[in-house]
Amino acid sequence: MVKLGIIGAGRIGKVHAESITFNIKNAEVLSIADPFMSDEAAAWARSLGIKNVSKDYHDILNNPEIDGVLICSSTNTHADIAIEAIKAKKNVFCEKPISQDLAKIKEVMEALKGTDLKFQVGFNRRFDHNFEAVREAVKAGKIGDVHVVKITSRDPDAPSLDYVKVSGGIFLDMTIHDFDMVRYLSGSDVEEIYASGACLVNPAIAECGDIDTAVITMKLKNGALAVIDNSRKAAYGYDQRAEVFGSKGQVAVTNDAPSTAVISTESGVTGEKPLYFFLERYMASFSKEVSMFCDACEGKGEVPVDINDGLQPVLIAKAAKKSLDEGRPVKLSEIVF
Repeated sequence: MVKLGIIGAGRIGKVHAESITFNIKNAEVLSIADPFMSDEAAAWARSLGIKNVSKDYHDILNNPEIDGVLICSSTNTHADIAIEAIKAKKNVFCEKPISQDLAKIKEVMEALKGTDLKFQVGFNRRFDHNFEAVREAVKAGKIGDVHVVKITSRDPDAPSLDYVKVSGGIFLDMTIHDFDMVRYLSGSDVEEIYASGACLVNPAIAECGDIDTAVITMKLKNGALAVIDNSRKAAYGYDQRAEVFGSKGQVAVTNDAPSTAVISTESGVTGEKPLYFFLERYMASFSKEVSMFCDACEGKGEVPVDINDGLQPVLIAKAAKKSLDEGRPVKLSEIVF
């Protein structure tokens, strides 16, 4: 049984706590910590059987019973807490991104050197049943050599301006998942990127120095091309689709919906809208990623998303921002790490 502590009791911390409690048989959450822990959050934690509730995450790091920590705190704290956890000899599951600062990621990588600790990054979309099927088809050679990867990723509504101001920008906040998916689905790293963007959803986002709509093209090291299109608001719901086209054919997945029912009448043919947001669409993937982390902690293989997998999407996001700002293609080799 893997004994876990969760640092951060916000939305994603709660998702993981409930997922582990109800879905993962070889893990137990012993403790959860958050500096803003409210009485309501503490009561929720105890309702799950979590015995130790604290406002100080050091209570988790100093607990010898705990084998691994899940870092679900605000992004700006991820790297520093990860380094402390490594020094405390804890296995680490860190939500994405490890950091928006490449120097901080490098510090985490240095801290890991010479240890046998497990370090996994929370790119949960890799564990979605749809995208897993695409990856397996590509890996098995069913579509031949990869020529084109297409990813559509559109949120159901734009975030608040307060969130936009601290998000790090659309590429580090939203598109970072899609950058990871390009690598995952293609089996290749990115060589060059060109990004164009606009503010078409909310003009006030531009005043925050960000965009809400983007089209990104990439050249991959295996010779393939990739295209991502993003929007902060799709009126019909959470739009998450992917296609990989190759020399022998193509594999594509569409959105999950509450049902696959299609109603056909004389007035038209209609179906249900996509599931509304990531909590509905990806809940099973959150369970699977942590389950595989726990297996790795027990010596059953390596983590499926390692620290390099956490680094690469940040490098790509930095290159995308440079491309947007300078209006030209940018090679990843231009991003100093």
